[in-house]
Amino acid sequence: MSDPALETLLLPLETGAVELRPDAQVLFLRARAGRSLEALGEFNVLCVQSFAPDRDALQKAGFKVEAETETSGFDAVLVLPGRQRQEARAQLANAVAKAREGGLVMACAPNTEGAKTLESDLAELLGGAGKMTKNKCRVVWETVRADALDRQRLSDWLALDAPRPVLDGTYVSRPGIFAWDRIDPASKLLASLLPETLKGRSADLGAGFGYLARAVLEKAPNVAGMDLYEAEKRALDLAEQNLAAFKGKKTMTGIWSDVTKGIEGPYDFIVSNPPFHQAGKADRTDVGQGFIRAAAAGLRSGGDFYMVANRHLPYEQTLTEVFAHVVQLADEGGYKVIKAVKAKGGR
Repeated sequence: MSDPALETLLLPLETGAVELRPDAQVLFLRARAGRSLEALGEFNVLCVQSFAPDRDALQKAGFKVEAETETSGFDAVLVLPGRQRQEARAQLANAVAKAREGGLVMACAPNTEGAKTLESDLAELLGGAGKMTKNKCRVVWETVRADALDRQRLSDWLALDAPRPVLDGTYVSRPGIFAWDRIDPASKLLASLLPETLKGRSADLGAGFGYLARAVLEKAPNVAGMDLYEAEKRALDLAEQNLAAFKGKKTMTGIWSDVTKGIEGPYDFIVSNPPFHQAGKADRTDVGQGFIRAAAAGLRSGGDFYMVANRHLPYEQTLTEVFAHVVQLADEGGYKVIKAVKAKGGR
């Protein structure tokens, strides 16, 4: 798939607008894989990526990948900031903090996702910013100089995406996580329809910061334990904190993985609010369909799958292909809740 922001990010290197020595130590924050990464071939590159599908793609392409790093002093730091304003500023500040004195910071965003703000933010941090535009994106860059660095702003922005209490202190979350400071209405609707009689071994696919998993464990006392599958490690770490009350009482495992590649099991029941956006705003029905297929494979015979989705997303065909019985439990507020049952001794 085309990745305009990634392609534009590397333009300054490809065109010679900026230059690095062949043995440069390069850090790439929120890195994504793509053909454009060939421009980094001669450098020593460390990729930081906490989103499992992107991590897997980078590793497949031969790059060293870590969820986070404490190392600093890089000759160049590249970053593809997220769309959420606080998270994006924190990521930009982190890029500056990881670069050595005299090192280069490069960042890129689509025009519709804060490119102009990104340019002004980098200029405020480092005293200026070069730029190039292409693919409806803007790449900006600047050298880190002690005499131009706004240290107070750097310190303030580094703290912007720190975990914090939300929802009157009932959960811990952080900017950049899906529905980070609220209860997603789709998950809330699904939780309200789950029966108190749920029991056995279970899983939450796409667990986020742990709202749905906690709702299950609070509502159904006979649930023995739950595996939490989440692609974003930053969210999974939060879920562990938000489920701390059940530690030692229920069997719980956080699994940092791409659900569409399969899950463990067998589970007695599975709940899910599948994501339908990844690195963009367009609907990704293939992700939800992958969740459905993974759930069917991970359930025991006769096991139940409870899911919620936006009303318009076409999941029914996939559900009927892999489950023996499918019923819609609710259609309200723009969301549909579906229960699917795996055949006994069959599919």
